[in-house]
Amino acid sequence: MSSPEFTADEMMTIGAARSLRDGAACFVGIGLPSTAANLARRTHAPNLVLIYESGTLGAKPGRLPLSIGDGVLADTADSVISVPEIFNYWLQPGRIDTGFLGGAQVDRFGNINTTVIGGDYANPKVRLPGAGGAPEIAASCGEVLIVMRMSPRSFVEKLDFITSVGYGTAKGDREALGLRGRGPVKVITDLGVLEPDADTCELTLTQLSPGATVEQAREAVGWPLKVLDEPTVQQTPTETELKVLRELKATIAGGTE
Repeated sequence: MSSPEFTADEMMTIGAARSLRDGAACFVGIGLPSTAANLARRTHAPNLVLIYESGTLGAKPGRLPLSIGDGVLADTADSVISVPEIFNYWLQPGRIDTGFLGGAQVDRFGNINTTVIGGDYANPKVRLPGAGGAPEIAASCGEVLIVMRMSPRSFVEKLDFITSVGYGTAKGDREALGLRGRGPVKVITDLGVLEPDADTCELTLTQLSPGATVEQAREAVGWPLKVLDEPTVQQTPTETELKVLRELKATIAGGTE
């Protein structure tokens, strides 16, 4: 039987969803992280606890939320609490297992920029949505997953602004800053998966997406990308994963929100 056809974006989203374990508490960002988290809950991780910054604990949306303030999150949550309680009681003391983030830029040590592009802070070329809860998520969750499309504009040698700290500039920086969580354990992209080197914490290509090459990945990164001697190839999406993902995305495209 031939494998079903899929896009690079679908492989990235499915790869990100597979990284979430059943029963974990996951702090979810809107966009690609939310799509992947909701896919995981509908497939292999039905007991995944989705937590959104707006104060919804255990949200079970029947469609993809448009924002953290989307009413479907509160309507389907086990509990709705205040935003300060989300951060003061759940996030900062380390009660959330996984933080799921995206970004506009990421560097070789997993630091993220969602603030400004180009120029200086006062007069940037582009002003982005900003930090939101991302710095606290990156600092305090047990581990962080980052999902981003790979390109030289996004995977840069030097960030225009550090919004959320990954590993700083070297191994040991997180500990020196007093950050509770382990930091980014995976960066899942459309070309493959990057993981921090055990000795240096520099992101290293450990897995390729089906059909992608090491050369493509290196061309899509703004620094000399380190690559595992023999990177593995991700398992292709199953028919079930693709069906559920496409149905999930159709809830927005089809206007059923």
